[in-house]
Amino acid sequence: MTAGMMALLVTGCGNGEQGDAKLIEYQRALAEALGQPAPERTAPPNIGAFPERDERLFEVAETREGILNVYALRDCHITQLVAARNNQLGRVAPPSQQWIYELELWRRLHACWHSDVPDSLSDANRERLERLTLIKTEQLPKVSWNSLFDSDEWVRSFSRASSPLAPDDTRGIEAQFEALAWLHQATVNQFNPAWQHQSSTLENHLNSLRSRPLTAELLRALMLAERRLNEANALLAANLESQRGCTALASPAGELSEEMADMAAFAWLDRLESLATRWLEAIDSLLASHVPPPEAIDDYRHAWLSLENPEAPLPALRQARSEHRQHWQALVRRCT
Repeated sequence: MTAGMMALLVTGCGNGEQGDAKLIEYQRALAEALGQPAPERTAPPNIGAFPERDERLFEVAETREGILNVYALRDCHITQLVAARNNQLGRVAPPSQQWIYELELWRRLHACWHSDVPDSLSDANRERLERLTLIKTEQLPKVSWNSLFDSDEWVRSFSRASSPLAPDDTRGIEAQFEALAWLHQATVNQFNPAWQHQSSTLENHLNSLRSRPLTAELLRALMLAERRLNEANALLAANLESQRGCTALASPAGELSEEMADMAAFAWLDRLESLATRWLEAIDSLLASHVPPPEAIDDYRHAWLSLENPEAPLPALRQARSEHRQHWQALVRRCT
């Protein structure tokens, strides 16, 4: 490696700055190899604000039935369940527990409607059972959505008060992937009476999501990497446009290209793109398993979580990396 390619020691960086340090190191080495001053660096904008609560939730009407009407359906085994939901603790239960309640209520109503119980009911109570079953069947997917998008654990994953993901920070990441996978299965199977839905399992997965705002950390890292890579792209583009571009090189273009590709910045970019792709695909699958989202969430998803929108963070980084490779290829062809 040439003297101009020597790695710069960067110290005193916080965890969120480690990835940026690798890219800045590459920028400086690239500028020196091209005979140019280091680029002027700018900070990327903040990630978008997650939609407010009233914009991201569905309105689910409360179902009201008198105690005598509920007791008339006692053979459906919903009396104690309804009583638990209506007591003081039930009314302040977190969204996740409200979903568990609605899921269990639907299952008992559904099982009751498809049993011999309706034959023993009066016409009014049979109609009431049918109506309640239909209402809860319609409401359950919206309750499932609300339980996720009203939970602190999920909302914090998109927190703007976050730092970019650090290259070596793997704390709790695999557990978060397991949480998304379980939540996806829970959504897909919520109308499957045979699927088990232990409350403790749900809470454990939510605790995994609570451990760090992984979505926000990845989005920030993607945006920061794209900004630094586009600054490096400007250096290469300036060399390609210069009359003395080849003579300004510190070493033959082919050697420079190979030496640069071995720098730590590119291993970090590979890992970041791979991890972000895997995470955003998991989120995409989870959202696709739910009902169509409210408009505000759909807009946020397109702008920040999309795998295809060229202006979203992940596709934008991919484009910056593609342009970077193309610039290097053009430089090697021109100067060889």
